[in-house]
Amino acid sequence: MDTTPTIANITDALEAWAPPGSAQDYDNVGLQVGDAERTVDTALLALDATPQVLAEAQEIDADLIVTHHPLLFRPLDGVTADSYVSNLALRLAESETALYSIHTNLDAAPGGVSFALADRLGLTEVGFLDGFDETLYKLAVFVPEGAFDAVRTALADAGAGRIGDYEACAFAVEGTGFFKPGADTDPYIGEAGGDVESARERKLEVEVARWNLGGILNALHDAHPYEEVAYDLYPIRQKNSQAGLGALGVLPEPVPMPDFLARVADRLDAGSLRYAGDDSLVERVAVCGGAGSDFIGTALGAGADAYVTADVTYHEFFSVLDTDGTPEMALVDPGHYESEALTEALLRNWLAQRFPAVDWTRTTLRTSPMKTFVPSAD
Repeated sequence: MDTTPTIANITDALEAWAPPGSAQDYDNVGLQVGDAERTVDTALLALDATPQVLAEAQEIDADLIVTHHPLLFRPLDGVTADSYVSNLALRLAESETALYSIHTNLDAAPGGVSFALADRLGLTEVGFLDGFDETLYKLAVFVPEGAFDAVRTALADAGAGRIGDYEACAFAVEGTGFFKPGADTDPYIGEAGGDVESARERKLEVEVARWNLGGILNALHDAHPYEEVAYDLYPIRQKNSQAGLGALGVLPEPVPMPDFLARVADRLDAGSLRYAGDDSLVERVAVCGGAGSDFIGTALGAGADAYVTADVTYHEFFSVLDTDGTPEMALVDPGHYESEALTEALLRNWLAQRFPAVDWTRTTLRTSPMKTFVPSAD
């Protein structure tokens, strides 16, 4: 879009890539403060919303702040100046600076946070570490011949039939449908209260993600000519190739553990690393931006030589040890902020390609409140 977009234009694009429905149940993503119809000339990108980030946004006259972490993560009793979160929300509203957050839905998106982390570490052959289960449906709809192309196109435009890097995937088979219009109907074929009718139809089958289901069914009813649309909807058990968490890839060649740790620290600008590991070579690497200790077992099962994630607890480091106490897999924690700070660059590159009329600016601030104290050697 070469013209000045609205916030809604921007969020619609982001949510086509990272649907809010793919976010974790505990999360709160989307427009948190602001008017969706406001136009955007300048936007600031940050991992977190802080008073300092708001001040920076005001310095550059930003209309919008886009963050990875939501400010309004839990319900507020009121929007007052009495607490950190509500005070900042109030100041955002008073300054007419909109705030949009794209959190675990961006974690789950193809090319999202963990894919950017894998790219930063130089991994290739990258795919999801853990694809989502029980998020796919098969939609089978019966369409008269003359309306087939219109219905198929409408479903594809609404997001149905996305499999991996392919779009508009569908299958169709010809058949004959039978029906008897009731007295109060307005049938597409035949007459109300008439005899049993038959029609040449095609059974159209498409794959649908759970979070797109409502919009796709609306598109189906809008495009289909029948008064009563006949369709079947049933779950399919395979993993969703368009959504998952974490990423798994390989290094161009195996590297010794000290070299791998140095790579992680350097490329993530981490002043220190917490890790469990030995002197094994590292080639197959799993990553998960942010808190990903839930997938330690998944990374082990995938045969990873190392797993890079954050917020690993003391006891969770023990989970990678074999019966003799040696690590089956290296577990590396560079820090939450360090594993996700690259989200700012990821979003800037993605948004600048689609909305070149907007000045997309990355924050100059380190938004993490956490610091590391290193005592002197004296």
